[in-house]
Amino acid sequence: MMHDTVTLDVRPPEPRAEGALVSVIIPLAAHEAVPEALLAMLPKTFEVVLARGGTRASSMNHAASVARGRHLWFVHADTTLGADAVPQLLLRLQEPRAAVRYFDLRFDGGALMRLTEGGVSFRSRVIGLPFGDQALCLPAATFHALGGYDETAAHGEDHQLVRDARRAGLAIQPVGATITTSARKYRDKGWFRTTFLHLRLTLLQSLRAS
Repeated sequence: MMHDTVTLDVRPPEPRAEGALVSVIIPLAAHEAVPEALLAMLPKTFEVVLARGGTRASSMNHAASVARGRHLWFVHADTTLGADAVPQLLLRLQEPRAAVRYFDLRFDGGALMRLTEGGVSFRSRVIGLPFGDQALCLPAATFHALGGYDETAAHGEDHQLVRDARRAGLAIQPVGATITTSARKYRDKGWFRTTFLHLRLTLLQSLRAS
């Protein structure tokens, strides 16, 4: 994999340890600001890797290749963590069975976004297909065994990783905590248009993967 367009900012855990339990990987666009509010919510005992540039898939793969944590936690920069997010995640990571874990999702928008949240819950808990904005977390060894994110995919590299994990026999499990993400895309492009586009792309990818 080529990562020459990706730059990394690696922030080791404090106190410095021989391998962090969790490496938090945050992909950033080329000129996107460092998400200081999100960083302030993370424990100092977590390693943080900010990956800037490239595609989302290539930036996350590059970050994962240098991360030292036993678990990789992929978090979008516009994420706000609930008070129980980290404690619940750490509780789940004590379970012996390897799994892809995800968070329930809340949007910072109005009434229509409550419908979207219901759809996200159905897609994740019933269909077993959480998306990347739900802060996926899985063992580093498992991520590398699956081959990481597909850098050739035009979109939906997160869905593909979840499908690959399911084919490999991994459980897809909710953490049992909620995170909040931005509804900016829905406000900018319109709720109906954005929802239709997401449904269409997910269906097309599901058909290609079947």
